[in-house]
Formats: sequence, structure tokens, C-alpha cells
Amino acid sequence: MFKRTALKNIAIGALWVGSAGLFSACSPKGPKFQGVDLTGAEYARDLPLTDHNGQARTLKDFAGKVVVVFFGYTQCPDVCPTSMSELAEVKRALGADGEKLQGIFVTVDPERDTAEMLKAYMAGFDPSFIALRGTPEQLVAVAKDFKIYFKRVDGQTPTSYTMDHSAGSYVYDTKGRLRVYHRYGAGAQSLAADVRALLDEAR
Repeated sequence: MFKRTALKNIAIGALWVGSAGLFSACSPKGPKFQGVDLTGAEYARDLPLTDHNGQARTLKDFAGKVVVVFFGYTQCPDVCPTSMSELAEVKRALGADGEKLQGIFVTVDPERDTAEMLKAYMAGFDPSFIALRGTPEQLVAVAKDFKIYFKRVDGQTPTSYTMDHSAGSYVYDTKGRLRVYHRYGAGAQSLAADVRALLDEAR
């Protein structure tokens, strides 16, 4: 069941971003990305949510860094831990430049994902990564802005539900502009190449 769910999430994410990419104003002078170039996109402009330390956050807080945003939930069996592990691998591969990469995990399951749980979850991948959560209303608004899909799938008990959700990473440049989308399964090497390209562009 988890494999079918993951494949469904990947397909949904590809459909959303594939159609959105048709309308992005890609600059011929910019880097050639391995992911989907979203330069000039008019959506996913901010993340006005609260981090796992209780601090209100926006993308402006991370000016000067390349930011990679992934939506998921801590009880996700495969897609989420794989994506976050790959992001941690990217940071290590960057060496000294790893300090200029900010990983952000946005929970689509704020009911179960408490701040304490999210903090522990991030620590399992990289202590510099942060997790964001919001009220159900805030999450719906952010999901709409990012064009992502999520839906609760009931389990055998009230607390054993799973979450269907879009699977992919949004990459922002050092000025907080959305530049690239990486579909789930693209791999750490591809993501690292695009992060390096954005860091080089900013030098």
C-alpha cells in the first residue's frame, strides 16, 4: 500500500509542477538546472509558519542561503525519510558550503507532529534543518500557494491514519526566489548540482 501511495504522490507532484513549469519565465542567462527550472514562478513565495522551536518564520529569515523545502510528515514510512536523508547527504557533499544550505521540512500532519516530535525528527537528519508547522487553516493556505496535494487516509484506528501528499523539493536561491523543483527519486547528486549552481551564481 505504501508503494502505491508513494507512486501516486510522485505522479501528482509531477502533474502540478509540470503544468506550472510551462508558465515560468526561465532566463537563458541563468544556470542550467538538473531539476525543473521554475525561475520567474509567481507562486510558493513564502512560508509564514512556526518552527519546531516556536519561532515564527518566513523565507526572509534565510537570506544568503539556498533553501530546500519538502512537505511531509514524521510517520511517513518511505518517501519523507528518504528525501530528508538525501538532503543531509547533499549538505555533507557541499563541504564548507554546506553551511549555506538550509533544509526545511513542512509537516502536513500538524495533529500528530508536535513541535517536540519535529525537533527530534530533524535532529535525526541534520541539526541545522528546521521543521515548520501551522494550524490546519494555515497549512491549507500554504499548500494552495505551493500547489501541493495532501489528504488524510484513515487507518484501522483513529491515530493510525496515513497522509497522501505530493513528493518533491522546492529550491530557493540566496535571495529567496523560487528557482527549481526536484521530483522525488531524482537523487542527491542531482540536487547537489543545482544547489552548487545557485551558490556559484550568488558569488
